[in-house]
Amino acid sequence: MTAMAPSRNEPDLSFLLDHTSHVLRTQMAAALAEIGLTARMHCVLVHALQEERTQIQLAELGDMDKTTMVVTLDALEKAGLAERRPSSTDRRARIVAVTEKGAQVAKRSQEVVDGVHRAALGSLPEEEAEVLVRALNRLVTGHLATAVEAPQPVRRARHRG
Repeated sequence: MTAMAPSRNEPDLSFLLDHTSHVLRTQMAAALAEIGLTARMHCVLVHALQEERTQIQLAELGDMDKTTMVVTLDALEKAGLAERRPSSTDRRARIVAVTEKGAQVAKRSQEVVDGVHRAALGSLPEEEAEVLVRALNRLVTGHLATAVEAPQPVRRARHRG
C-alpha cells in the first residue's frame, strides 16, 4: 500500500501571492527597462525626492543590501539622474540628491509603475479589484504585517518600490 499525499483543505495562498508577485515584478522590470531604469533605480529616485535621505536610509526603504545600493547609485550617477552629496545635517553621512533630469525621469517612471499596476487591477472586474486591494491592505497592516523570525533565512524578493 502506497502512502497518499494529504489533501489540501485551504487555497494555496503562498503560491497565489508568490506567482502574482513574481509575474508583476517581471512586467514591471520590462516596462521600466523601456525607459532605461531598473525597479531599484526607480525606488531610489522616488524616495530620494520625497526628502533628504542617506544611502543607508534609501537602502532600507528599498530593501537593498549595501552592495546592491552602491551598484544602483553608480548606475543613477552614470545616467546623470542622481549624485551622492554630503548631508546638510551630518557631514559624515552621504545623501542622494536627484538631479533635474532625474526628477523628470522619476515622474515618467512613476507613470510607468502606475500603468503596470493599473493594467493588473484593470484585468479584474472593478468590484473584485477594490476588494483585492482592500483585503491585501488589511493583511499587510494586520495578520501579515510582520515577518516571523525563521529558524533559517527565508529567501524573499529584494524590491519594495
